[in-house]
Amino acid sequence: MNNAYAVADRLYGRRKILNAIALFMSCAAALFGLVFLAWILWTLVAKGMHGIDWALFTQNTPPPMEEGGLMNAFFGSAVMCAIALLIGTPLGVAAGTWLAEYGNARKAGTVVRFVNDILLSAPSIVLGLFVYTLVVMQAGGNFSALAGALALAFIVLPVVVRTTDEMLRLVPAQMREAALSLGVPQWKVIVQVLYRGASAGIITGILLALARISGETAPLLFTAFGNQYWNANILQPMASVPVVMNQFAGSPYESWQTLAWAGALVLTLFVLLVSLAARAILLRNRISND
Repeated sequence: MNNAYAVADRLYGRRKILNAIALFMSCAAALFGLVFLAWILWTLVAKGMHGIDWALFTQNTPPPMEEGGLMNAFFGSAVMCAIALLIGTPLGVAAGTWLAEYGNARKAGTVVRFVNDILLSAPSIVLGLFVYTLVVMQAGGNFSALAGALALAFIVLPVVVRTTDEMLRLVPAQMREAALSLGVPQWKVIVQVLYRGASAGIITGILLALARISGETAPLLFTAFGNQYWNANILQPMASVPVVMNQFAGSPYESWQTLAWAGALVLTLFVLLVSLAARAILLRNRISND
């Protein structure tokens, strides 16, 4: 009996040591990542704050060694992101609805989910090259904001499809059955019952897609290209914040480098606000459901 207790004590002590080692390594890994994250954010704020002024939002990108701002780049990013959402969101919601409500019992649904997962993980530069071949080259090599928005829409689409599919499948089956038992057509059940139940999750997915495309650079290099001047024509090249940052950060001119850091700071704050808005929507929906 005493021998059994001794064995149990040894096993317990060994497990405590292994648990302490695993806990220490986990905390060290988390701290390691947080230190570098804090370092990156501190560097971004320290260098980006020098370029934050009124001219940043009211003047266009300047020539070398001159003062200016990023007004045309902010406008171009806003326009292309808005068009991308207008294209990708309805298609993504429709495709996600089909997957959740009609594609579960079909082999086609499995194939569509598989293709959507591939598109979700595809490098953005591949999507940019695809749109470049499909749109820019067919237009005689004419870069345009519309082509850039199409490239960004291909990034929005799989995110919205996945989110809509998952959120609709989380809606309790009893809600569907109750509505259908009253003789309500299925399309009305989807629009008036399921969309309301899944609206918070779908909106969150759209906001997360917006946060992702707002910082994409590679697709825009092959499609929208860039423009030093103000341009509101979506059929012509248009400036964007990520492309300007990519161009200015590697330049030898200090004024351009300052604008690149300022643009990076503004873009980071925008992504942070969008992410917080998505979290707030989910939290409010969770509280209301409870």
